Amino acid sequence: MPVALKTYDRLRDAVAALGSETGSRYLGGGTLLVRNLIEGSVQASSMIRSTERSMTEIRPAGGRITVGAGVTMAQIAAHPDLKFLAPVARTIGGPAIRNMATVGGNLFAPYPYGDFAVAMLALEATVSVQSGYSPRDTALDEFLLSADRGNRAVVAAITFRRPESDRAFRYVKMSRTHPKGASVVSIAAHLPASGGRLSSPRVAYGAMAPTAIRAKAVEAALNGKTLDEAGIAQALAVATEGCHPQTDPFASDWYRREVLPVYLKRLLLS
Repeated sequence: MPVALKTYDRLRDAVAALGSETGSRYLGGGTLLVRNLIEGSVQASSMIRSTERSMTEIRPAGGRITVGAGVTMAQIAAHPDLKFLAPVARTIGGPAIRNMATVGGNLFAPYPYGDFAVAMLALEATVSVQSGYSPRDTALDEFLLSADRGNRAVVAAITFRRPESDRAFRYVKMSRTHPKGASVVSIAAHLPASGGRLSSPRVAYGAMAPTAIRAKAVEAALNGKTLDEAGIAQALAVATEGCHPQTDPFASDWYRREVLPVYLKRLLLS
């Protein structure tokens, strides 16, 4: 069955078309949607996209950075203000995928993919979602669990915290195909410190639940502690609290639980 491609200059017009046309799908980078259409796992009579300029802009502003949902992983890896995110972007597919895969699309990547969302969770991201005339902002952890991920709304941008220093943000990923394969586990952490002790740390996991999740027990255990063997001991003890990993062709749920504390320790003491 032929699929029509419709392009709109303004995102709000694309969203309106998406809501009014039965069988339409929004097209970002296409790495997920086009594959699924070819495989037959999803059906669509039309693909709708927007060329609005803001969708491909990176806008640093003080302590927060806003990235349009259409920005690609290749752009993230190359941008001088986003050097701390380059290691994350470079673990997502090969060069061809990174040239197409978008920031917004990664929020919809199925388990055990979606590593960029893990980094965004650690950096206190908010998601700008447009379902009508104007966008609204939602905390990323709420968005990942909300119905917005499956309805006719479109992600317009993501805004996240700029780390206080190069050492404050850390990321590690374990994959069977290093470094670009599906995650066995991925961990991102924002570790601001005051007087040598952690202050309101944020830790997020990938491949340890159906979507990226915050490791809230770990965050609580690390708060006020030092980054040494003694300071992280309690965090390692509660590392798997709140986790619900799945068994898939890449790893079993048991294995993911076993390796998580090992990689968390490496990240915290790196």
